[in-house]
Amino acid sequence: MSTAADKIKANAERIRKAPKPAAPAAAAVDETPPAPAAVVRQKNVRRTVDLTPTQHRALDVWQGDTAERLGLARVTGQEVFSALVDRLLADKALAEAITQALSERT
Repeated sequence: MSTAADKIKANAERIRKAPKPAAPAAAAVDETPPAPAAVVRQKNVRRTVDLTPTQHRALDVWQGDTAERLGLARVTGQEVFSALVDRLLADKALAEAITQALSERT
């Protein structure tokens, strides 16, 4: 009866002795390799935001009220911020209002 180690050694020896496949023919010298495809990011990018405790509590309350109004178990902060960014990027008036609010903060 052979052990597992004996079987592994025998398999490795068999593979080592097996004939090697022929090398592929060399490509023509004047052929240029194809240009690499552009890499497109597939994963979402995470952003964080710092809120005051008051803002955090108020946002939690708003999320709870909104979830109830929509008949959902909950509305996450991720969903809220994602919807806000979508709206900000699509609505020029909102973008201008946010720009104005930012200029007033400095």
